[in-house]
Amino acid sequence: MKRKWLGRSAVLAALVLLIVGVTAGAAFAADPKPVFDGKLIPAPSDVGVSLNLLWVIISAVLVIFMQAGFALVETGFTRAKHAAHTMSMNFAIFGLGFVAFFIVGYAFMFGGYTAGGVIPFGYDKAVGDHLIGSGNWVFLWHGGFFLTNLPSLALTAPVAAFFLYMVAFMDTTATIPTGAMAERWRWKSFVAWGLFVGAIYYPLFGAWTWGGGWLAKLGNSLHLGFGYVDFAGSGVVHAMGGIAGLAGALVLGPRLGKYGPDGKPRTLAAHSIPMALLGTFILLVGWFGFNAGSTLAATDVRFAVIATNTALAAAFGATVAMFYAMRRLGKPDPGMMANGMLAGLVAITAPCAFVQPWAAAVIGAIAAVIVVESILFIERKGVDDPVGAISVHGVCGIWGVLSVGLFASGQYGAAWNGTAEGSAAKASGVSGIFYGLDPGLGQLGAQAIGSLVIIFVMGGVAYLFFKICNAVTKGGIRPAEDVELQGIDREEMGVIAYNDLTLAELVLAGEDPAEDKVLASTTSPDPTIGR
Repeated sequence: MKRKWLGRSAVLAALVLLIVGVTAGAAFAADPKPVFDGKLIPAPSDVGVSLNLLWVIISAVLVIFMQAGFALVETGFTRAKHAAHTMSMNFAIFGLGFVAFFIVGYAFMFGGYTAGGVIPFGYDKAVGDHLIGSGNWVFLWHGGFFLTNLPSLALTAPVAAFFLYMVAFMDTTATIPTGAMAERWRWKSFVAWGLFVGAIYYPLFGAWTWGGGWLAKLGNSLHLGFGYVDFAGSGVVHAMGGIAGLAGALVLGPRLGKYGPDGKPRTLAAHSIPMALLGTFILLVGWFGFNAGSTLAATDVRFAVIATNTALAAAFGATVAMFYAMRRLGKPDPGMMANGMLAGLVAITAPCAFVQPWAAAVIGAIAAVIVVESILFIERKGVDDPVGAISVHGVCGIWGVLSVGLFASGQYGAAWNGTAEGSAAKASGVSGIFYGLDPGLGQLGAQAIGSLVIIFVMGGVAYLFFKICNAVTKGGIRPAEDVELQGIDREEMGVIAYNDLTLAELVLAGEDPAEDKVLASTTSPDPTIGR
């Protein structure tokens, strides 16, 4: 009886599928439409707008989950005696940056934002206006402080969704310096950074770029391609975090025991490589929300290309870093493999929507070589970066920004940044110099200007912030030497990460406080293994 019922059910299901298939085929034959013509497909109805809002929210959740990946990577690559402090910074930065961005950051960055003339998720009116500057030369916006005083009730859901997505991006910038400055950063100074980055540092450059400010308008004002183009944030998010990490590391100085009397770097071994690699995988998954989600619309099917480009850059980054480390260092350093994958992801973030898959592979492969050499170079120059954040996010972020001006194919991004003048306005999409000097050369120029602003202007802002904090904070922004030697967990956090971590185990792990100053005799001579 049971078999007979199953058989009848299978026949019935087959008939239903057949009817649906015939109906769908007839409908397609009667009204054939192109799936993608290189331009954003507007949401056709309220259902489309709702679908796109759902897309933005799901993407925001994926990006927020990246905080877990950062926490595991940074904690794994540092030492056990500082693990609670490092993990706590990655946990707390979410709330600190979120609060500051909610109060003022969003208004400063997106007060004049609209969704580019289309309404993929209902964001069709700006919540405010320019605060400093006007026309093509806006330097700061206002409107939407505390997400209040919105122009219309219809904007409430779109603004809320966009805020949630963008605050997740801001928290990524905020958390990058916690890796570069790990194991030697006082908690109170870190808290000040979390509020500063959400309120001022990130919104300032964001207002100039994604907010529609002067860098975004270089295509109209100076006829430089489509202005500064950064699809998902190689520069706006990652390079900004990387350059801030460099500024903070310079102010803090290296960890005790990192450099010997001869000035040569020593290995301060990571306490959990598996933890760091797991974090890298989590970041890979979250990155699809980062990049593909930046279409802000499921109806823009370019997200399929973006997702594939993201995966290609990650795969080539990890693989090339492995082979390059084997040739350069003699062994496939797991840390270099992880950073190679992250470098590929960071580099493809700006050009992911504008390049072909072959170019994504090339960008990721080059980023892998860059990150290995950058880590070694920065370490030799006396800058102590426990996790390679400066190289991964800062150096490879700049490479990603410049890649737009090199590899963009011109198939996507027509009228990007509202460009309405010059040859770029007539082009079908954002184009790099490999696809023609006009407007490719101008596009590369806009990308170069944006990169220089990140390095010198925003890097200067971050350096000044850390110097002021160091000057006004009693005792400076670095713990006392004895506190750092014993591990900052107990002094700074009131707990230790691992309750069963005894002094004897610290000695066996090469983490005896008394051993830090003579670590060179007990660790690998290779300064890259176990960062």
